Amino acid sequence: MSDIILHLSSGHGPKECEWVIARLAEKFATEASAEGLKCELVDNDAATAGSLLMRVSGRQENEFAAARVGSIRWVGASPFRPKHKRKNWYVGVRSLSGPDQMPDLKDADIKFKAIRASGPGGQHVNKTDSAVRATHIPTGLTSVSQDQRSQFANKKIARLRLSLLLEEKRERAEAAAKGSMWSENRDLERGNEVRCYEGPKFKLRR
Repeated sequence: MSDIILHLSSGHGPKECEWVIARLAEKFATEASAEGLKCELVDNDAATAGSLLMRVSGRQENEFAAARVGSIRWVGASPFRPKHKRKNWYVGVRSLSGPDQMPDLKDADIKFKAIRASGPGGQHVNKTDSAVRATHIPTGLTSVSQDQRSQFANKKIARLRLSLLLEEKRERAEAAAKGSMWSENRDLERGNEVRCYEGPKFKLRR
C-alpha cells in the first residue's frame, strides 16, 4: 500500500467532533477531486464515528496530505445542541506511513483469520471469504476489514487498524495516569491549527 493514509480523529471529543470527522471526510474527498487526486475512505465498515482512515492517491499526494496534517478547527453551532455556546470544535489529522513501521505491533503477536464478509456491499460481499479479522494475541484487541476486494489488501487494512487500536489503548492509559481522560482533545486545541472550516458547508477560512 504505497498511497498515503490519513487518520482523522475526534480525539475523544464530544459528539460534535465525531460529526465534524464525517463531514471533513466528505470535504477532503471534494478538495482532492478538484486537484485531480483521490481521497477516499479506506474501510467503510471498520470505521468508527470518531476515527476514520482515508487513502490519498495521485500526483502531488504528499502536498495534499501535508497541508491537512495537524489540528483542524470547525467553526459553527452544534448540530445536536442548538443552545450550546461553544462554536469552535477541534479534530486531528495525521499521516500514517504504514503498519510495518509500528514498533508495538509484531507479526508474531497477530492472528489473522479469513471470514465471510457481512452487511451491505452486493454480490462481492455476500459470496466471498476475502474479509479478514486480525487479533492482537497479548491484548485480545481485534479489527476487521472487508471493504477491499482481495484478502491480501484486507489483511493490510486490518493490521493498520489494529495498530491504531493499540496506540489508542496506550494513549488512554497515559491520559488516565495523568488524571485526565480528555487530554488528547485538549492537545488538539493547543496543537498546530493547519486549517479552519466554517458553517454547515465547511467553507475554508482563508
